[in-house]
Amino acid sequence: MPANRIENVESFLVRIPLSRDETLGTWRGGRTLDYVLLRIDTAAGVSGWGDAFGYGAARATKAALDHIVAPRLIGEDACDIAGISHRLQKGIHSLGRNGPTLFAIGGVDIALWDIAGKTAGLPLHALLGGRASETIPAYASLPRYQDADAVADRTRHAVEAGYAHVKLHETTVPEVRAAREAGGPDFALMVDTNCPWSPREAAEMADRLRDYDLYWLEEPIYPPEDFAALAALGAKSGIPIAAGENACTAWEFHKMFEAGAVDFAQPSVTKVGGITELARVATLARAAGVCLAPHSPYFGPGFLATLHFLAAQPDAFLVEHMYLRLEAYIHGPWNHPDGNAFRVPDGPGLGAEPDPDVLRDYTEVEA
Repeated sequence: MPANRIENVESFLVRIPLSRDETLGTWRGGRTLDYVLLRIDTAAGVSGWGDAFGYGAARATKAALDHIVAPRLIGEDACDIAGISHRLQKGIHSLGRNGPTLFAIGGVDIALWDIAGKTAGLPLHALLGGRASETIPAYASLPRYQDADAVADRTRHAVEAGYAHVKLHETTVPEVRAAREAGGPDFALMVDTNCPWSPREAAEMADRLRDYDLYWLEEPIYPPEDFAALAALGAKSGIPIAAGENACTAWEFHKMFEAGAVDFAQPSVTKVGGITELARVATLARAAGVCLAPHSPYFGPGFLATLHFLAAQPDAFLVEHMYLRLEAYIHGPWNHPDGNAFRVPDGPGLGAEPDPDVLRDYTEVEA
């Protein structure tokens, strides 16, 4: 019986409210950020923490983790990370290759890498090839305000704080214009629209946004897997295209790159299938000449995993920093940048444990 035999998997639905002084009225319809954290315990007494995509899918992700994925893990060797990833993906492929089942697998994969680092006494970035940088510069990712004055205020705040790149989540011209005018001509302005438009509508909007010198236009087309339309939009508009947060597994990214759909690929470690799958996407992106820009608007283990992964990349892009204030933070000081950059933890595994007080105070207790 292996010492690293998995004995227990426990999940936590953690709901952290926005700070009372946060100017954002709601975040995706609510005033909380919802996380599905998980802990895997081994017979050797080593525990690893993971982060499965939550937000609006939190309860569905937790159900998939508790009832579909976790039972398959008991008795497995936690060191067999690639094997577990393969067996989970193959064993439940009939339940979908996207959505909560893949989110749950991603959370498990992060926890297994945390265990591997702790077992070896090494930080995650060392297991991924070594740290190329002690800090990772960030871009400020603003929530959606749908208010030009609020966008102008927060963009100005981010630029004055030292951020050279600011991303909006807006879909109308007045907010984009307000950001450009507030921040001036010298910062990189990205716009994430979250898949609102048909290809024709996206082309029309790209023309209207051309004057604002976008660094990239993110997810402009629905459905997000219409890679041919994304490629056509990029070629016609001349605006770099970013996408990928809604793509699960390296297979989706392979199709994306074959179509020439993106200039920036945005796999999310909590959605794509974890660190194991993120590494496969990175290899494909490098071969395709596409910049890897992971999606990471998180504050839990998924954010730390992204930091470690980027630290091990010699050509790493910026890390995405969700530019809003919370009532509490899962990883305390590691959730706060030093200027406009984040330190990469040096401790074993992810290098930081979730704050037990935050888990105690903000975990939803099941009835």
